[in-house]
Parts: sequence; C-alpha cells; structure tokens
Amino acid sequence: MNLSRQEINAISNLGLAHMGDCVFEILCRGYLCARGGKNVGNLHRDTINMVKATAQAAFMDKLLPHLTEEELSWYRRGKNSHVHAVPKSCTPAEYAKATGLEALFGALYLAGQTDRINELFKLVMEA
Repeated sequence: MNLSRQEINAISNLGLAHMGDCVFEILCRGYLCARGGKNVGNLHRDTINMVKATAQAAFMDKLLPHLTEEELSWYRRGKNSHVHAVPKSCTPAEYAKATGLEALFGALYLAGQTDRINELFKLVMEA
C-alpha cells in the first residue's frame, strides 16, 4: 500500500495496531521458516512466543532509540490506545508497548515503507 500521512492519520489507533499485528506476525513466520529445521508445531509455538505482548514489549525497547519522530508518533498513538482488556500473561505496560509496536508496523506498512519495516525487524532480531 502507499497511503498518505493524512490517510494514515485518519485510521484509528487500534486500526493501525490491527494492521500491524498481521504485518509483525508474517515477519516472524518468515524469519522462523527461513531458519529452517522446524516442524509445523514448533513453528507455531515459536511464532506465538515472538508475537505475544511480553516479547513485543521487549522488542519495542530495542527499537525506541532507532525511531524517527514520525515513527515515534505512530508508536505513541498505539501505546496510548484505550484497550478494554489486557491478557493475564502480561502487564498493562507491556500490552501498551506491544500495541504501540503493532501500530508502528501497521502505519509503516500502509505508508508503503517496507524497506523500513525490514530494517526495524532486523534490529529486533539481532542479539
């Protein structure tokens, strides 16, 4: 996609997170498949471990120093969203960071910034 900033800003915070949830998960799935040597059950388990809120919050901590001002604003939009329920497996702060990460990846995808998405994902996966 290649939406304008104005079009992206018209999408709700949770709408951006909804899109980013899919984008981030497909990146994780691709990353795990490319590493090879796993059966479907292990791929599924490892994907879930990467996309759960606690992991996404930790990934976001790694990304924050590398974000532009615009990217930070998209992150903050998701982080500050009013969600109705938080999973028992994470804290509200972790869930907020995870929602921010998803909003960031959703906005970047909708803006057509796939190179930047890949760059940020690579930073997340580095030790």
